Amino acid sequence: MQFVLTGFTERLGFRELAFEGVAAGHERNKFTVKAELALTRRYGIRLQELPLLCRGLLDRREEGAEIQSLTFTEDQMRMWADDRAATRVASTRKKKTPPRPTAAASGMRW
Repeated sequence: MQFVLTGFTERLGFRELAFEGVAAGHERNKFTVKAELALTRRYGIRLQELPLLCRGLLDRREEGAEIQSLTFTEDQMRMWADDRAATRVASTRKKKTPPRPTAAASGMRW
């Protein structure tokens, strides 16, 4: 099933994203995912990233599940923030510093 973002609304500190799920037989179903905005700020989730993260929740739900309304929970946001921090640490470790020139080579400019 593919999910297409169709819009969002904000109510009482929550952003509710509406998706349309399109099945292989062109059957369409409506889905919603809610996320608390205060928690998104706490875990460093930018509003531009929220639709993609919510679509990921829909992609990971069990196939054939009748649930059409989900909530992006604090635990899921914490896991996302932890994964993002681990990725940053790993990428900084991969960056190698360029080799320093030897003393003899540093004086030879020409």
